[in-house]
Amino acid sequence: MPNEEELPLADDGLTCPEVGAWTETKHRLVSLNSTLFSSGMKAKWSHRTYLELYSGAGRGKIRGTSKLILGSPLRALTVKDTFDMYVFCEEDVENLKALKTRSQEITPSASVAYVPGDCNLRTSEILKEIPRGSLTLCFADPFDISLRFETIRSLAHSRSIDFLILLALGMDANRNYKHYVKDDADKIDNFLGSESWRVRWASAQWDAVKFTRFLADEFAKSMATLKYIPPPRYTMKEVRIEERNLALYRLALFSKSDVAYKFWGQVLKYGTDQKSLFDLTCL
Repeated sequence: MPNEEELPLADDGLTCPEVGAWTETKHRLVSLNSTLFSSGMKAKWSHRTYLELYSGAGRGKIRGTSKLILGSPLRALTVKDTFDMYVFCEEDVENLKALKTRSQEITPSASVAYVPGDCNLRTSEILKEIPRGSLTLCFADPFDISLRFETIRSLAHSRSIDFLILLALGMDANRNYKHYVKDDADKIDNFLGSESWRVRWASAQWDAVKFTRFLADEFAKSMATLKYIPPPRYTMKEVRIEERNLALYRLALFSKSDVAYKFWGQVLKYGTDQKSLFDLTCL
């Protein structure tokens, strides 16, 4: 099976959304975590599933350049110790069609289920594709804070799932602050699974807490209600546009196992150097 660095990236004529340059950092971290997770859990679980919400088209084009990069679904399909099952959910019809074609070209023998539609509305369909007794790694990669906590709750209550979630706190929540804090706005209510956050935010402002930090802490507290070990804030990897000193999002892992956090610690330690992803499976 080809690894991700051997895959050709010539234009295949399928849809290829433009993405920011920082997307490479995101995909590198997610890919490394997927590699360590799948290899590390191979001997401990008889079945492992990779679930991705907001899967995209499988490829992206760096905005302002001609450079093509692999998306996280295709990277996950080519990890050293492949998952037993893959489930990809994507709302955009053309993106899902392109992802399916690319996936089948790269790994035609892989067990892959494709769930069309908004993941918040297709939770039952997603769960049908995940075998009971399977350990699942779920990567959620929304463009904004549209992932509803109720979706996470439904998945977590029905299956054994670790979540790696992009928290779009800078690129969405902070940018749309004035709209989201209105009394009749429910975007953050749905994101946190709580309607009482405004009370705590009013108190936090007296301590000069940044809105993005407040939301990160609140989200971790919400995950703790599902018995996920609250991760330290410093492990919620912040991705920034350095030249603009702009924080875009935090990439955060949530698990009920200390082992998963050890993997994530290795990702944070080695994810920005030049080591091969596959060399790190022996760590």
